[in-house]
Amino acid sequence: MPKNYYQILGIEKNASEEEVKKAYRKLAHQHHPDRPGGNEQKFKEINEAYQVLSDKTKRMQYDRFGSVGEGPAAGAWGAQGGFSGAGFEGFGFDPEQFAGMGDFGDIMDSIFEGMGVRPRRKTYDKGSDLEAQVEITLEEAFLGTSKTLHIRTLVACGTCKGKGAAEGSTFEKCATCDGRGEIREQRRTFFGTFSQIKACEKCHGTGEIPKHACSTCHGAGRVAATRDITIEILPGIDDNQLIKVKGMGEAGERGTTAGDLYVRVRVVRHPVFERRGNDLIVRYELNMLDLLLGKKIAVPTIEGKRQEAEIPPGFNLKDHLRIPREGMPHFGSGRSMFAAGRGDLLVDFIIKAPKPDGKVKKALES
Repeated sequence: MPKNYYQILGIEKNASEEEVKKAYRKLAHQHHPDRPGGNEQKFKEINEAYQVLSDKTKRMQYDRFGSVGEGPAAGAWGAQGGFSGAGFEGFGFDPEQFAGMGDFGDIMDSIFEGMGVRPRRKTYDKGSDLEAQVEITLEEAFLGTSKTLHIRTLVACGTCKGKGAAEGSTFEKCATCDGRGEIREQRRTFFGTFSQIKACEKCHGTGEIPKHACSTCHGAGRVAATRDITIEILPGIDDNQLIKVKGMGEAGERGTTAGDLYVRVRVVRHPVFERRGNDLIVRYELNMLDLLLGKKIAVPTIEGKRQEAEIPPGFNLKDHLRIPREGMPHFGSGRSMFAAGRGDLLVDFIIKAPKPDGKVKKALES
């Protein structure tokens, strides 16, 4: 005897799509197997009724013939067995309903597997990326430098060369996953039971295990160790900039690809110079008498020298006096910083009141 889907959901035959959805949500929540007093069989009937009545094509077929092919999922297949979009439209996808269900890709894998199309899950074949930090001075950022870091991480096992097997040992099919490299776990959700496929922990997703595991790494192919890594820091590098060192992260399991190392460079504050992009700012105490006499000033540079400069007549001392090409080199220009160009040195004046003697005072008054 055909099932009365309207009666199962407790709605009239002329119920709207919104009324169908509201009735389904209420009953599914009430009869969910994970709830106290839940009824798994009733929950399946409610879900079956909803998948038919929430789809316009299936509902029209059901109202006309009293059934939808060979069960509620038949609408997803055409007359010649070809796949059509009707099955997924009838699923009634609602983002709120799927909240908390985990990876939707796992659910889709389960659907396709039930149709005989079983995609093999990709397993992670790369070690984790690492991040380290190094401090340098502004002078080192100006000239460029090299630093050696000591990183505690997982490296490829030296005994088995990362294979995880003892010398001379062969590999055999993993009995846990039957050589597939993945296992299926059943997961019960608000919408029923779904299968989740994940990498096999026994063989690390490879589908095979050594007959005799390496005595050093116990089959993992990697061990904990301290790795010494020397990095090259080019002139002009800025504070908080990242340098990527490919393949110097955590080693992958069983000889798979290693992760990368990201080194964050911190340039410590300088007691004399302030950096602004590629420009450097230096403060200079200016004696008013020297200014009036038109004397040149000598300001320090990042190279440890003193650069002479002349203050132009009528110059506004609230502005920065710009000395060209005495700042930081442009990053990425390598060691040939002068060919690639540099920033400027900006002089920030601090006016110093003079203490003139009698002769100077009379000269100023005249």
